Amino acid sequence: MRLDVYEQLMRMQASRRRVLKQAAVAAALATGSSGGVLGAVARSFAQDGLRAQILKIPGIGAGEPTDADWQKVGELCLGDTKKNVAEGEFAGVELTFMGLNNQNKHNFLFRGFLAPWEAYSGAKINWIDLAQADYNPRLQQSIATGTVDFDIIEMGAPLEGDTAGRGFLDEMPDWVAKQVDADDIVDYLKPPVGTWNGKTYRVTIDGDCHTFFYRKDYLGDGSISGMTNPPDTWAKIKVFSQALKGKKDPLTGRDAYGFLDPLKYTWGGFGYYFLADRAAAYAKHPDDPAWLFDPDTMKPRVNNPAWVRAIQDVMDMMPDEPLDQVNADPNTTASQQFLAGTGGALCWWGDIGSYARTSDTSVVGNVIGFSINPGADEVYNSKTSQWEKPASPNFAPNMAHLGWGIYVTNRVSNDEKKRKAAWSAAAHLGGRDISLWMAAYPSGFQPYRNSHFNYEEWAAAGYDRDYIEDYLGSTAESYNHPNAAIEPRIPGIFQYYSIFEDELVKGIAGQYASAQETADAVAAAWETITDQIGRDSQIKLYKESLGM
Repeated sequence: MRLDVYEQLMRMQASRRRVLKQAAVAAALATGSSGGVLGAVARSFAQDGLRAQILKIPGIGAGEPTDADWQKVGELCLGDTKKNVAEGEFAGVELTFMGLNNQNKHNFLFRGFLAPWEAYSGAKINWIDLAQADYNPRLQQSIATGTVDFDIIEMGAPLEGDTAGRGFLDEMPDWVAKQVDADDIVDYLKPPVGTWNGKTYRVTIDGDCHTFFYRKDYLGDGSISGMTNPPDTWAKIKVFSQALKGKKDPLTGRDAYGFLDPLKYTWGGFGYYFLADRAAAYAKHPDDPAWLFDPDTMKPRVNNPAWVRAIQDVMDMMPDEPLDQVNADPNTTASQQFLAGTGGALCWWGDIGSYARTSDTSVVGNVIGFSINPGADEVYNSKTSQWEKPASPNFAPNMAHLGWGIYVTNRVSNDEKKRKAAWSAAAHLGGRDISLWMAAYPSGFQPYRNSHFNYEEWAAAGYDRDYIEDYLGSTAESYNHPNAAIEPRIPGIFQYYSIFEDELVKGIAGQYASAQETADAVAAAWETITDQIGRDSQIKLYKESLGM
């Protein structure tokens, strides 16, 4: 969508749903195509019998799915596999699959989905399960030592520089792209994401962006916050949180809190994204695709005034957070706090929207609202080294992690039977129909296909229509935002993120004298990483990742 079209719609002060619908029409008129997320939202899809059937397993509001449900869904979705693989074709093949076990999702679901695939194909899968905080260190150890001991890996696109860029991955066969209907993937996750030097390596299984979730029962006339509308800037977030001090949650009766920061940011590099939610609004200028590094020198921007303000925001809000928040990592803020009824708002990956209505531990399903990440009243222009105050707040949705994908390593490249088996397993997990089930139920994944934005399918499954329009609308708006903060797929990216977390936590603990000193420590560490990897090559790859 063109920037002028988006700004015109914003000036009209239309509702988000109207923005989305009008943007879809504008995009279609401009391109002559109905492709993309917004086009998919506007289109009407015929109800698919299989999709309707699997969405009833176990049913929205019928309790959290079990392994038996995952296996049933996996078996029902084997049709595309059977078109490319004969029964028993992979007898004797053993594969090793490395992925997450975060919140008993990811690999746990994959086991269930792939159990009927194993029974049909004859292959056997061995599993390496990793906690979120352990994932990147384990992967980097394998890369550094050259001892890749897995055939299939669940991995995010930012790590393609470390893996595909070093020749560790196997190129995806053409038949896989056809089986998974790769054209259905939303535009922002299409190549160059999933590719390296013109070759494709990824079966996409997730969208991954951070959006804003808030408690609607904290708002309105007579509400405990005193605010009518949800806070849409970080300045208003602070006012919102401070207004709740001493109040009681209308749902649980416990102490009420505002925005939830995961002050235990050290989370294997993934905690960085939660500070970046704030920083993007201040640092991602609409006229500049770069916001992490200077693209000509790779000098870090993470100690410029925009990032310092984001860090200072967090420090200033610590007195308004729940007790012992310094020990809360992102899993805690989402599952143990927000979904369980503590806190009035947070930024997180979009699958909170499905968890709220389908997780056994959620109590907020009827009182949750959705939006893109908060914006900022000022944005820093790194080219002029000046703050600017735009006519309306600067929004920069954080495209955090560019979605999970399934990749196959070069361990299978010289064994065609094993190679086909590995890619068949990946294709089964990335199928068009099974992906809808994963988007609708607790899985660790959020919508990422154009076909996921068919409201009628979700409503038929048991979701409230207004709820799903709000949830999917915030995701679609983030994916299509003209100032989205896209992260680079460069080597060492999680080394940068991990050291950011380490220094940030030191600053929060008072080991540095100020937010500026904290940011300066991060920048110095980033310079060291860049020099270790190679500055010239990083500049080249960073520019390519930004489309420069």
